Amino acid sequence: QVQLVESGGGLVQAGGSLRLSCAASGRTFSSYVMGWFRQAPGKEREFVAAINWSGGSTYYADSVKGRFTISRDNAKSTVNLQMNSLKAEDTAVYYCAAGRGAWNTRTLPREYNYWGQGTQVTVSS
Repeated sequence: QVQLVESGGGLVQAGGSLRLSCAASGRTFSSYVMGWFRQAPGKEREFVAAINWSGGSTYYADSVKGRFTISRDNAKSTVNLQMNSLKAEDTAVYYCAAGRGAWNTRTLPREYNYWGQGTQVTVSS
């Protein structure tokens, strides 16, 4: 069982930056693939980024590639999402997720087993 708690959301102007963090409980954090998703009002939850157990492999949605960076610290059981050059269309609730099993470029919500409660990111234009 893994419990996830996101933090770091807020209001930022277009072009600005935010850093989201996700703190995980549980002794097996390092064995999970970790991902970030987001959901805007009236839209489906969409994949943002994922990282493997060691942090050596990452994968991004095309819409955030080059602007967002996912990282993890297994010693602290945290995963972060550095978001730069933010746009109004990045506005959404951002969710942290943990998935069991081997690394692959898993982009579907059903491929993850545990979810946080979400943190709101609002980008003003």
